[in-house]
Amino acid sequence: MTIQVDPVRRNLKFGLPKDQALSWNPAGLHVTQFFNTLSIFFPAGERFFIQSVRHYRKEIVGDELKEQISAFIGQEGFHTREHEEYNEALVAAGMPVEAMDKLVVKLLELVKKTPRSFQLAATVALEHLTAVLGDVLLRNDTLLEQVEPHYSAVWRWHAIEETEHKAVCFDAYEQVMGKGVQAYGLRVAAFLIANLLFWSLYVPFYTVMVTKGGGLLKLKGWGKVLNLTLGRPGVLRRALPDWLDFFRPGFHPWMHDNRHFLAQADDLMDEVANFDVNQAKAA
Repeated sequence: MTIQVDPVRRNLKFGLPKDQALSWNPAGLHVTQFFNTLSIFFPAGERFFIQSVRHYRKEIVGDELKEQISAFIGQEGFHTREHEEYNEALVAAGMPVEAMDKLVVKLLELVKKTPRSFQLAATVALEHLTAVLGDVLLRNDTLLEQVEPHYSAVWRWHAIEETEHKAVCFDAYEQVMGKGVQAYGLRVAAFLIANLLFWSLYVPFYTVMVTKGGGLLKLKGWGKVLNLTLGRPGVLRRALPDWLDFFRPGFHPWMHDNRHFLAQADDLMDEVANFDVNQAKAA
């Protein structure tokens, strides 16, 4: 692919209101917990992504890709910090996030015992998943309509940056592993395994989060999240075609050219800067 996008490090702090951790989305608890459960995976996941790329930093050729990797690491570091704060808000709300985080960490520790090529392939796989989900979020303005501003901002920021750096690990993988049958087979195998492991944790985690929030027997709420994922807007249903494109032998992340969403970053930064101003005035 000829498309090149250089990630930008944005050291943003969102100051999420902890008292709204379970109520920030007006669509209700079930939809709120759909997003909240995703946040549980990010701190350990982002640290794993950083490590898997660092394994190959000395083997990367080309100043442009080296700088993109450096910026990718910076972005993921900021994501880790902000989602740790996000998860602290969930803990304060009585959610068993710490226990679930420990399970994610233990799983990733097992993955770290695999060859470094598989670790990088797993990172490429999960970066595709997050990029696809981020794209769906950015394409559907209604998903974060009338949402508490701080939580809306953190999700839009994360989606924009996942879009911005979605090809970095892929390009690094192709440079060190090549584009042959063996490299293709490894990334596809890693993609299947990574998705299986992720969803096998996400679904029970989400069920626990809804249950702890008091929504287990609320059928209306389950209907809302079913509509969110499979109906309208159907975020998972709409993401499926782009998700499946990963199996193409000639796949590249920028075959899904959604660079126009990156233009939202400057306005978002101004919005978050105003959070700090407002907090300072309140103090």
